[in-house]
Amino acid sequence: MKVETNYEARPLQPLVAMRAMKALLKDPEATEHVFVIIRALSGDAIERGYRRLLLTPNADLILRAPTSLLSVLSDRDALRQMPEGSLGRAYLSFMERGNITAEGLKDASETGGQEAPLGDSGIETYALRLRDQHDLWHVVTGFGRDVAGEACLLAFTYAQTKNRGIGFIAFMGALKLRKVFGSKVFSSMWQAYQMGRRTLWLPGQHWEALLSQPLNQVRVELGVSEPDRYQSLPLELVLG
Repeated sequence: MKVETNYEARPLQPLVAMRAMKALLKDPEATEHVFVIIRALSGDAIERGYRRLLLTPNADLILRAPTSLLSVLSDRDALRQMPEGSLGRAYLSFMERGNITAEGLKDASETGGQEAPLGDSGIETYALRLRDQHDLWHVVTGFGRDVAGEACLLAFTYAQTKNRGIGFIAFMGALKLRKVFGSKVFSSMWQAYQMGRRTLWLPGQHWEALLSQPLNQVRVELGVSEPDRYQSLPLELVLG
């Protein structure tokens, strides 16, 4: 199905990506550099993802939602009212343990110079929603917020989105983490990539409906397998 949009893919900017990568390697907590790299190398990945979304059963629910996913994930009172063991409660616990907020990614993307609007309202909705579900993916996949968990989730995300910027960050992260974990980090990230290929396409999921469902059930329905190689890494080496 051919869908006409007003979106123009950004030209690749490898030098911009390299400068941002150097800054990110010096300060891994400076998340804004991640968004600079992704934008510099994403090419037409966002448009391809949007076109794929339009072919999913949830397209209308997602694109015509009265509130954004960010608003839903920011409502901690509503999340706290969800059943024990639900995805929503697990997400809330994950965010509170990490002392992070749903708005944190939004702030980092804007600090990194995210352009808005993207020239097409549907594509913009898709792009922002993709950004905002990152921490949900942490919860569903079982990858933590430690550096190895973030690297594995990036490998998983690359398999799901085929965004070259994300793939580049994952690759560079693996090279750096090899100094800590040895070759085990490559095995863990390869498993994460394969998980991403086998799992149902997460950008097309109606997370608003899944939040109240049992987390274990959501994992089964989405085809998420256990990240046992990541779980076997000696994370105490980086967590102290």
